[in-house]
Amino acid sequence: MKIVHLNTYEGNGGAGRACLRLSNALQASGVESRVMVYYQFKESDKAEAFSKTALQKAGAIFNILSERYLAKGLVKALKTPFSLQWFGRSIAKHPALKEADLIHIHWINHGFLRPKDLAELELLDKPIVWTFHDSNAFTGGCHVRYSCENYHQQCGNCPLLKISGKNDISHKNWQSKKKGYANLGFHIVAPSQWMARSVKFSSLMGARETAVIPNTIETAVFKPYVKAEAKKLLKISPEKFVLMSGFMPSKNDKHKGTSYLIDALNDLAGRPGVIKENIELLIFGNKEAAEMPDFPFKTIFLGTINNDAHLAKCYSAADAFITASLEDNLPNTVMESLACATPVVAFKTGGIPDMVDHLVNGYLADYESSEDLATGIEWLYHEENAAEIQKQARLTILTYFSEEVIAEKHILLYQSLINLHPR
Repeated sequence: MKIVHLNTYEGNGGAGRACLRLSNALQASGVESRVMVYYQFKESDKAEAFSKTALQKAGAIFNILSERYLAKGLVKALKTPFSLQWFGRSIAKHPALKEADLIHIHWINHGFLRPKDLAELELLDKPIVWTFHDSNAFTGGCHVRYSCENYHQQCGNCPLLKISGKNDISHKNWQSKKKGYANLGFHIVAPSQWMARSVKFSSLMGARETAVIPNTIETAVFKPYVKAEAKKLLKISPEKFVLMSGFMPSKNDKHKGTSYLIDALNDLAGRPGVIKENIELLIFGNKEAAEMPDFPFKTIFLGTINNDAHLAKCYSAADAFITASLEDNLPNTVMESLACATPVVAFKTGGIPDMVDHLVNGYLADYESSEDLATGIEWLYHEENAAEIQKQARLTILTYFSEEVIAEKHILLYQSLINLHPR
């Protein structure tokens, strides 16, 4: 069985990491799996790039930058990702795709594959699987929908666009996708129940076959370390109650809900029985300390962590991982934290409830309630049976998200599609 995975970048963002993790899990299960990406920031043996020559790389950079900056000029300053998919590249004649038994599409925005480029893949006469890491495949451009239901129809009147109307860019993008998908046979994989439900409401995708198969994680890398020792590694007293949170784009970033996190921490700091001096906060991501807001607790800025083993030790040092994300499919940070036996406090949104079992391995707060988010942290702060909650966190990942479990689910799907496909 030869599988080729398609993604815009190698390992960048949640989709890139999920794609590589799946391919590695499949290889460990005996499948011939390879990852092909549009653009590599640096050469590696983890993936192969379509853009290899200087001219191809220049064309890719042009497409990527054009796609991103033209969209910025057309979209309101709402910090919500939107893709035009006006730029792309034909890949249907590539030898790797011709040799594959099955093609698995992941995230293909930023100038990689337009709807018409996807339509060309049908000429290869091979089964195709497409994992939806966000909502863009079935909307008129947005990657994060929030409460918008325009994708139930044909988009248009887009709340994100500066110039919005019945026949706006989102509606034209929807029409382009409808045309491109019309003759393209593919099976959808939704990493979460939430994504699967969203697909069923889609006017573009609602009739397509959809399987719910989560992403996976390297359980031998993201594993628990002795908490006291992990804290010492970060020069934190073992007696401190440590909170951790991930990528922090800005105070105004709607998608990541940063303002809710700040409000929750301020709420927590003022609660009776919570001793501020006993709590420390870890923040990791690609922002400098100078760009961070003021937090009510002593804060350690870890910066970007490129070493997964070290990241696992940071998760292990925390007594709780906090994410205030307002919409997420199946966030890697939540899975990574649980794999390291660190409970998660998050809003009940997106695919997070597929991983976090309320009051068992973490806390699911009421949506957009900073007060309830603070209550979840306070619950863990006072919890006497923390060791059992930590054990359940790790057990959740081993039972439902391990490499063996997820690889087997994909292999069964691949084989069924290959068997059904006419030779």
